[in-house]
Amino acid sequence: MNIKLPPYAGLRQAAARVALLGLTAWPLMPVQAALDTYVKGSFGPVVNWPLIPIHVVLLPDGRVLGYGTDGKGNQTGQFTYDVWDPAKGTGTDSHLTLPNTTGTDTFCSGQVVLPASGAVLLTGGDKTVNGVRNYSVNDVNLFDYRSSALYSAQQPMTYLRWYPTVLTTAAGEVLVLGGRADPNTAVPTPEVYTEGSGWRSLTSAVSDDAYGVKNWSYPRAWQAPNGKVFIATKWGGTYYLDPTGTGKLETTSLTLAASDEYLTSVMFAPGKILSFRKLNKAVVIDINGATPKSTNVAGVGQDRYHGSATVMADGKVFVSGGSMVSNVANGVAYTAKIWNPANNGWTTAATAAKMRLYHSVSMLLPDGRVLTAGGGAPGPVINLNGEIYTPPYLYQQDWTATLAARPSITSAPATMSWGQAIKVTADVAGVSKVTLVRTGSVTHTVDFDQRFINLSFTASGTNLTVTTPASATVAPPGYYMLFVFNSAGVPSVAKIIKLG
Repeated sequence: MNIKLPPYAGLRQAAARVALLGLTAWPLMPVQAALDTYVKGSFGPVVNWPLIPIHVVLLPDGRVLGYGTDGKGNQTGQFTYDVWDPAKGTGTDSHLTLPNTTGTDTFCSGQVVLPASGAVLLTGGDKTVNGVRNYSVNDVNLFDYRSSALYSAQQPMTYLRWYPTVLTTAAGEVLVLGGRADPNTAVPTPEVYTEGSGWRSLTSAVSDDAYGVKNWSYPRAWQAPNGKVFIATKWGGTYYLDPTGTGKLETTSLTLAASDEYLTSVMFAPGKILSFRKLNKAVVIDINGATPKSTNVAGVGQDRYHGSATVMADGKVFVSGGSMVSNVANGVAYTAKIWNPANNGWTTAATAAKMRLYHSVSMLLPDGRVLTAGGGAPGPVINLNGEIYTPPYLYQQDWTATLAARPSITSAPATMSWGQAIKVTADVAGVSKVTLVRTGSVTHTVDFDQRFINLSFTASGTNLTVTTPASATVAPPGYYMLFVFNSAGVPSVAKIIKLG
């Protein structure tokens, strides 16, 4: 029987014959690299960063705001912040590092892009009292991406907060949950920020269980399709919070296995969340129905404390970093994994050079790659560096280890609304998929607003009519990356569009 071998199998056989002759098996190395690349993607070289980017935010203009330490990797956001321009590469001239003149130590604050203005809202931060760090402030600061300036918002929050969650609601407001006021006191009262009018406290929704003493560290919360905010606690309880008025909190019937403040969860589709729990457990939480439900799925292979989960341009989830023991070089996960929502299955991705533990980040970039960076302050290593991951969808699906030809978006609107048909043009016919991914705002394993939506579309040659998300409960107002995929499944560089 004749069996036709793929090209790389033939090269492997040739390599084996060369090896038997005692010669250098030169074909084997490029073949192995090619197999790893088009199946697993690749990490780029380790590149220097001006600080440990404990917090990163994708700005409306495609640059990345980062902050968290000084230039030597010491714990403080009081002195500098950095703006990286991926279009300029990764050299020194791609970074604009500026002094923080606000007086706020933004270390372990919460941050999110405001949906109307595009400014970054920074809430809370760190404070030193009598020489002791890790007290809290109620400072509120803003970053204007147009001028790259960081400045005080003047009006503070009611409550001191350190380690708070911030997220955009369907109403276009920013909800702030959790955090602590000092080393012994959690903050059980949420607050809401409205652009142009300031802050209000949700005094009718006070809870130690949902986002207070039992769950104060960057509580996991998402805008839900039912209009409320869904909260999944580390200890297993789940809640719905209505953030209107002075707020209303209700307990749901869903109880989850125990997790940890440093095990990640991510919304990968409308109303669906992949959540890692302790002992290598994982669940898919579905909040689309009348009551939330969960389904057990295979874990990532080990507990990855301080690991990250990032939805990529195609809707698959990239999981990187972490270790089996929290912020200890014990069971370090250098090799990334990719989770496919279509079959709940895992594939092994590329292997990074650096451990990414406490204070590391992962965030999708507009070009479809994933920035992984940081770690330290404190940690077993101080990572004043980053590695950029190129997913398999950017490579030709063969043994050549060659980047694929990409489609490009030649025109798209700057703004859009819900349930709208927008006109988009590409430079190729045969578009296979159009996706929408919320711009990232990441810290401490949490991407506060990230969500992914497959968009329906019709095509006439290179002209597309794309239907936007139906409602703000599915896609809250703000900034999103629009990706167009060609017939080979390769995405364009995204167009960042303002929704709302």
